[in-house]
Amino acid sequence: MAKQFDTESFTSEVLSGKGVAVVDFWAPWCGPCRALGPVIEEVAASYGDKITVGKVNVDENGELASRYDVMSIPTVLFFKDGKLVEKKVGLRPKEELTQTLDELIG
Repeated sequence: MAKQFDTESFTSEVLSGKGVAVVDFWAPWCGPCRALGPVIEEVAASYGDKITVGKVNVDENGELASRYDVMSIPTVLFFKDGKLVEKKVGLRPKEELTQTLDELIG
């Protein structure tokens, strides 16, 4: 299950973490975000403990969205060892997300 990140948990689990993390920046009022939600949950279920999967509500955590120049939602950010390595904007198919993750995991 994808974690719900706030600034503190994002810093401790994504930026300070080792390995790969994928974070979905979204809002409850956003139709494409709601469509991507189940895809993010499927990714979390299929990768299990191999990666960190989370979501950031941009309405509640605007400072995080600003920090990563999230201008449109949904935006999915990929991190490796605490560093941003990939950014995908808009509703994307699961296969595109998993391909990026597989490349990062190696």
